[in-house]
Amino acid sequence: MMREWKKAKNINAPIEHVWKFLDGSLEDMQKIMPNVIENEPIKETENGVGTIYRQKFKEGKKVQEYDVETLLYENTADHKKMKVGFTLANMFEITTTYEVEKLDEDKTYFVYSTTNKPLKWPAKLLMKLGGGDKVVVQFVERVKQVAESEIEANQ
Repeated sequence: MMREWKKAKNINAPIEHVWKFLDGSLEDMQKIMPNVIENEPIKETENGVGTIYRQKFKEGKKVQEYDVETLLYENTADHKKMKVGFTLANMFEITTTYEVEKLDEDKTYFVYSTTNKPLKWPAKLLMKLGGGDKVVVQFVERVKQVAESEIEANQ
């Protein structure tokens, strides 16, 4: 049993500005994912695919550590896409895809999709009980809000 969620949104910011939060410095990443406290490269490849980062994620007092592998990477002026995969707490296999498309100089179309596959029965139970797409909707809204507020602040 695997669950999949997908949300898209127009963002009033240039494509490069939106992309830096998804594929940039830890500082930029934390603006949209404040719980990520570390993102260290373990293995880097020339074309991005196969690159692995050790990420630390803090929720309350608990810190999870996992390796995030880049499964797909495209980076052109008008279209950028990155798919990553990781296993969380030996319970869930997760893939996440970030895609941005340039609509014009100051407008970007952002698509976020994620899959979640439970690996053990407690995780399967959690998935059955689990909520809908609230987390995905909140994430897409946060990317839009952060990107647009930075653009407004710099005008």
